Amino acid sequence: MTQQKEIHRGTAVVTGASTGMGALYAGRLARMGYDLIMVARNHNRLNQLAEHITTDSGRSVEVVAADLGDAAQLAALEEKLRQDASITLLVNNAGIGTHTPLLQSNAEQMTAMINLNVTALTRLTYAVVPGFVARGRGAIINIASIVSIAPELLNGVYGGSKAYVLAFSQSLHHELADKGVQVQAVLPGATATPFWDNGGLPVSQLDPKIVMSAQEMVDAALTGFARGELITIPSLQNEKLWRDYEQARQAMIPHLGSDAPAERYQPVSLH
Repeated sequence: MTQQKEIHRGTAVVTGASTGMGALYAGRLARMGYDLIMVARNHNRLNQLAEHITTDSGRSVEVVAADLGDAAQLAALEEKLRQDASITLLVNNAGIGTHTPLLQSNAEQMTAMINLNVTALTRLTYAVVPGFVARGRGAIINIASIVSIAPELLNGVYGGSKAYVLAFSQSLHHELADKGVQVQAVLPGATATPFWDNGGLPVSQLDPKIVMSAQEMVDAALTGFARGELITIPSLQNEKLWRDYEQARQAMIPHLGSDAPAERYQPVSLH
């Protein structure tokens, strides 16, 4: 514990920190030398976890019980983060999802998903980034999903929300890389967390060959973070597939603007 205490990396904010990957991130980051601000709705569970982490790591842990889908509670957290110059890392882990097809989904539930997965993540990022830039130091870890590049696999609103997280992360990296701010988007595949039970599909019903433990997922993601990766896909065994995908995307970018439609879109005679 003494050695862990000697290393101080600043304060890490972890949302959705009471269970699953968020709880694991909190514990791992404390052992790495971060003090913590842990955010989730369940105050009792947060307090229990915080006590355990403090005992294990010796780090300072603050808990914030907040529903990030509630505009007033989100705004209060934003203000807190703006005022705290000790923050060096934000882990946007909080999120909800579903496997229910679009036509069987409730529009209000889909709106709540967007509010948490997109709006809250964006606003919390805006709360910390100006301070990171001013201090020339900071990092953002955004938890996306493989559905950000494979939206056909699950509910389309969920996939769309995670595609936003991926695009937002890529744009942030483009703007902030030379300002001392590291950005990572993590794209988990199927992971053994409460996500599946909460969505109505027990993880036990999935093919075990595609399900990664939450511990392995978080450890792999943190290895990617240490390597400075912008995009981390722990379940992708062949990294060349991602490199080829990204190279093809980059190759298209210079050709996406033109003063004339492509030849294939020239008017067709109806005669």
